[in-house]
Parts: sequence; C-alpha cells; structure tokens
Amino acid sequence: MRAKITYLVTAAVLVFYFVLVGSRGVMLIQYGTPVTVAFGIAVLILPVIGLWFLWKNTQFVRRANQLAAELDAEGGLPLDELSRTPSGRIDRDSADRVFAERRAETEAAPDDWRTWFRLAVAYHDARDTPRARKAMQRAIALHDGKPVQTV
Repeated sequence: MRAKITYLVTAAVLVFYFVLVGSRGVMLIQYGTPVTVAFGIAVLILPVIGLWFLWKNTQFVRRANQLAAELDAEGGLPLDELSRTPSGRIDRDSADRVFAERRAETEAAPDDWRTWFRLAVAYHDARDTPRARKAMQRAIALHDGKPVQTV
C-alpha cells in the first residue's frame, strides 16, 4: 500500500509540474515573437513527453500488478526464500542461486508467462532492473497473447 501511495503522490507532483511548465509554454507563445513562440512550442513538448512516459509506466505497473494478483490466486507467486543481511538487504549469493533456478524454469517453459513473471522477480531481487522490466514486459505480452520479440 505504501508503494501505491508513493506512486500516486509522485504522479500528482509530476502532473502539477507538467501543468506549470505547460502554462509557461503557452505564455511564451502568447508573447508572440518568433523566438518566444519557438521556445514556447519547445517547452510544451516536454510535458507531452513526460505525460506519455507517466501513462506508459502506469499501464506497465497496473498490468504487472494484475499478473501478480492472478498468479497469487493460482498459488504460483514465488516464495521469498532469500537470505538477507542484518540490514535487511538481499544477500547477493542467495539472489544469484534463486535467479539460476528461475532462469532454468523459464528455459524449460519459454512460452509460459508465469515463468517469465517469476524470472522478472528474480532479476529484481538481483538488482538488475532493466532485465527485470524486460522479463515482465515479456510476461505481460505472453499473458495477453501478443507476439513476443526474441532478443
């Protein structure tokens, strides 16, 4: 729940920022000189790109949460079997061991979204966020029956 609140607060702050920047872009355009119009258009592009990224990220998180709920209902969520340091951080060797198991599971069933979901969790635990995101995107695509690009 804390993560949802943090995400919503961050999204609200970003939207406020985009509105503020967008209003400055409109003011520059209204000023009417060629230079300020050009700057105003450039300033308006930034909030549009930011809103697009925020929307795409929100869709990704929503879909990943839906998969997690479905996998939880099936009893297939990965168990937290990781060792932790006294400070609470995941032990690297433990994360590597679980990752190897998840990778083998995924190689055995490459068309099953569940194995890709669990692999994404293992990547995340191993602190490899880019690969965790790619694995989760693949799990979402497989779940939705969309064609999956091979890398």
